[in-house]
Parts: sequence; C-alpha cells; structure tokens
Amino acid sequence: METYTVTVATGTSEYSGTNNYIYVTLIGERGESERTLLDNPGLDFCRGAVDQYQVTSPSSLGSVLLVRLEKQKYWVEDNWFCRYVMVEPPGGGKVLTFPCYRWLIGDTKVEIREGTAKTLKDDVTPQLLTHRKTELEDRQKTYRWLTWAPGIPRCIDAKTEADLPQDVRFDNEKRSDFEHSLHYALMELSLKKLAIKFGKSWNDLEDFKRIFWKLRSSIAEYSMEHWKEDWFFGYQCLNGSNPRMIQQCKKIPENLPVTADMVQSSLAPTTDLDKELKAGNIYLLDYSILDGVPANTINGNLQYIAAPLCLLYQHPDQGLIPIAIQLEQTPGLDTPIFLPKDPPLAWLLAKAWVRHSEFQVFQLLSHLLRTHLVVEVFSVATLRQLPAVHPIYKLLAPHLRYTLEINCRGRTQLISSDGIFKRVCHSETLNLVQGVIFSMVRLYYKSDHDVQEDQELQAWIRDITEEVHGCVPGLPSVLSTREALSTLLSVAIFSATAQHAATNNGQFDWCAWVPNTPCTMRQPPPTDKDDVTMDLIMATLPDVSQSCVQMAITWHLGRAQPDAIPLGQYTEDHFTEAEAQELIDKFKEELKEIEEHILTQNEGLELQYLFLLPSRIENSITI
Repeated sequence: METYTVTVATGTSEYSGTNNYIYVTLIGERGESERTLLDNPGLDFCRGAVDQYQVTSPSSLGSVLLVRLEKQKYWVEDNWFCRYVMVEPPGGGKVLTFPCYRWLIGDTKVEIREGTAKTLKDDVTPQLLTHRKTELEDRQKTYRWLTWAPGIPRCIDAKTEADLPQDVRFDNEKRSDFEHSLHYALMELSLKKLAIKFGKSWNDLEDFKRIFWKLRSSIAEYSMEHWKEDWFFGYQCLNGSNPRMIQQCKKIPENLPVTADMVQSSLAPTTDLDKELKAGNIYLLDYSILDGVPANTINGNLQYIAAPLCLLYQHPDQGLIPIAIQLEQTPGLDTPIFLPKDPPLAWLLAKAWVRHSEFQVFQLLSHLLRTHLVVEVFSVATLRQLPAVHPIYKLLAPHLRYTLEINCRGRTQLISSDGIFKRVCHSETLNLVQGVIFSMVRLYYKSDHDVQEDQELQAWIRDITEEVHGCVPGLPSVLSTREALSTLLSVAIFSATAQHAATNNGQFDWCAWVPNTPCTMRQPPPTDKDDVTMDLIMATLPDVSQSCVQMAITWHLGRAQPDAIPLGQYTEDHFTEAEAQELIDKFKEELKEIEEHILTQNEGLELQYLFLLPSRIENSITI
C-alpha cells in the first residue's frame, strides 16, 4: 500500500469554502489511487484553508498526471473554489503542484494537471492529450461568440453577467462594491435629489459647484480653477485621458481655412504661421470621425454632436495653446472659425465643444474599443483555444481577470439603449512588459518553428483575427515567429494594464468639473460668435440631472478599486517552474525601479502625472 500526502487549498474570497463532500483520486502513469473522501477532524475547506490529507493506492502510481476532484452535496448545495492541490509521493519525493483556480458547482468533478507549462508538442502521454482535447471541447461549448453590434469586435455570448460561467464572475466582495459604489455616489454625495431634475439648466457656472463639494481630487480641483485657461486646454491634449488625438500639422487642412493674419496675435512676436508650420510647432485635433454621427435623444430632447478641428501652437512661453477652432468639418458662413481674440464667451463655448468631442472619442474609441472590447476578444479566444497547461494561457490569465463581467455589465448597464502622457512612463512600462514577455516566449518556444507548429496557438490567433473585425490593424492570421508572438502578447497585456489605466483612471480628475469635459451638449454648435451669451452656454452644457450622472459615473469608474491587483502582482500561481518564477520576480523588481523613477520625475510639479505608476496600474481590466 502506497500513501500520498495531498494538500488542498481553498479560495480566499467570501463564500469560497464549502460544507459539501470533497473526494480526490490521483491518476498516475500506472493507475489510479483509491477514491478518497477528504475529511479531517473539525471543519474542512474553510475560506483560505490549506488542508492536508493522506491518500492511499494499492501500488505505486508512477508519475502523478492528474488529480480528480469531486464535490457532492451534503444537506444543501454549497459551491467550492479550489486554488490548487499539492501531491507529495511516498518516501518524500518531489512535491507536485496542480493549479486549479476554478469553482466546483453542484455534484461535479474536475480533473486538473500538474502545473508545468507545456505546448501541444510537449505532451506525449495519451491520457494528457485526451485531457487537453476534452478541456478545450468543454470550454468551447461554455464560451461562445456573440455579435452584439455590427462593426465592432464580437463578445462573449451572455445577455447579462448572470449568464457568465462562475469562473469568470466577480467574487462576492467585488460584486458588492461595484453595485453599491454608484448608489453611494448618488446618495452620499446628495446627488439623488438633483439627479431627477432632468431638463433643468444650472443658473450659472458657479452652480456646478453644488455637485462638487464632497468627493474631489487635487487634479479635479485644479481643473475647476483653470479650465477656462488656454494653456490648461493644451495641457489636457497631452496629459489627459486621451492623448491619441493630437497630431503634428505641417500643412493647414483644406477644410480649415485659417489664414496667417487670423492667428498672428496668438503666436510669438518674432514669428508667423508659415515658420511655425515648418518648425513643427503647429498641432491639430481632428474629430472627423464624429462627422455625421447621429446624436442621442434623451427623454425626448435631442442632444448635439460636433466634429471640430482645433489648431494648437507650442508657444515658447505659454506652452501648448489652442489658436483656432472650427466646430464642423465643412467650412462656410454658418461655420465660423473661433479665435482667442473673439468675445471671451464665444471662445469659451468653442473650447467646451472640443472637449465634448474629446469625451465622445475618449470614452467610445480609446477606452471602450481599444481596451475593453479588444481585450475581451483575447479573453474569449484564450478560454476557447488554449488549455490551462499552455504557457500562453498561463501568461495571459492574470491579465484577463474580471474583464468578461465588467464588459457584460457595461453592455447592459452603461451603453445599452436603456442605459501625450508622460512619455517616459508610457515607454518604460511598455518596454518592461515586452521584455518579460519576450523572455517567457523564448523559455517555452526554442525556435520560430515551434511557434509555427503549435496548433493550439494557431487556432487561438485565427479566433482572434476572425472575431476582432478589423479593429486591430495589422493583426496576423498566422503566427510565424517568436518575435511576432511576443509583440502580439505585449500589445494585449499592455492594453489590459497600462493602456487601460491611462485612459480610465483619470476620468474623475478631468470630468468631475463638468464644464471642463461635458458629457453631452443640449444646443447645436453656435453659428455666430456674437450670439454667444452665458444663457446660451448654460443651455448648452449638461443639465442638472446629466451633470449628476457624469459626476457619479466618472467617480464610480475612475476611482481606485478596493480589490485591485497591481501590475506584476499575482494572486494565482499559474506558473510552477523555477525559471518562469525567476522572470516574474525580476519583472516585479524592475517595476519597483520604474515606480521610483516616475515619483522622482514628478517631484515639485504642480500637476503630477501618476496614472502610470505601476502600483496604480491594475493587472487586468476590472472596471
């Protein structure tokens, strides 16, 4: 009789433990152990528990290949989350770790593999090849594609978050915080009684302070004080949530008939427009992507969208400043070019229209499409095409946590019918992510040929390419080299971490003071500069109800998440090999160095850019 020591770890989140019966069977090269009820004196499988048991076998099993876990109901159904199982063979040989990280629901059984990462060609044992195939077949039945709207990436087939498998759902603490934080924003900030005042305009700009009294940030307060200033407008083009829009302008667009005389007073005294164009000091914001987009009708009231062109100038003393704004793409008598020397209220409203367009593009393209929706494609494809033992699954899994549920909630609760930053921080983080990924890829793929021959990997990239619907330019349908694989993984992980942090985490800072970045506009763009009055501005900016919603939603989405796992921190150990763990440990140390470097760079700055501190970048898209 052979005796194996089996250690079982239960999840640490609320309700992870169980009172149900748990059985284990060890499956080895030479046979199976006895089916053993895991039952020590006292309570077993409590939240966070690590319990040890003895499992016997009539004879040696050889190498233990799989661990079969079974759960059976005792009195009442009680789900169980298993983190991992460890097996120590008789005589004290090498302890094997079997990662699980899944829920057992109902009377069910799962078989989990030893944690060494393996591609398909690394497996030769028929039992393991069968397990690999069965796991993917089951996952492809569970995780299906759905076309939610034409022209955007496909998503997980789930009408609401309740339709998602439990393994990709929020844990109880996350769910409770998510569902109560918006309620808190409305109730505790005393916004609820204001939020029902749909259609009622604020009396004046000072009135917006009525929803700006309790929850603030230093940047939000700074925005309130400086939002009218041209240099601050330019600052946000480079350091706000969406620096993608600004581009260098070497030639004035034909549909923006700005003359040198129009902008001369905004330039430095010793220069002119032609010189500054040639010197590379003129920049352009072009929101042509919004041209022709139909605006919403809210409670029977038509809202309005513009497609502005905004010319900016890098002034030697004032910094980046706007010097001309046209609110539509087609010039004409009803499409004036607004200038800083125009009546102050006309210039202020023109800038507000640009910031409103920025809000639309930032939320829908930079935030929703380029992070949430693209990463969801990677998430679903990974679950469908890569078994848990695959090294690329292990690499991606921590960066896909909660993404399916937050996207599902977004589709049903936020966007349904009912419902240049500091470049050194950006580039250093990207370079570091690329570095650890390149090393991981080379650890498991010794040549480009290994990449080409990995059938599971090729099925994965085909799934991604077919379902992303052209929203990732240049995406290959075949992976031919280790470099191509590493680059693709870098883009996916960077989008799920640093890119999402850069676009999401500053929402409250830049949008809490509603006039700085209005979420909607209730009057059409002005066609005559002289007609702009404070009454028109107040009638155009979001009303009382809309302002409350903007304030609450941006706080809800942009606040630090209480259960956030920072970039480089891993609560689940999918990799069990020493070589992989060494790379992860090195990654963590290098992130600490970047953190210190960013903090040093920001010392003494009145406006600090800290959105890309590694400690503030979540390991996945969870909000």
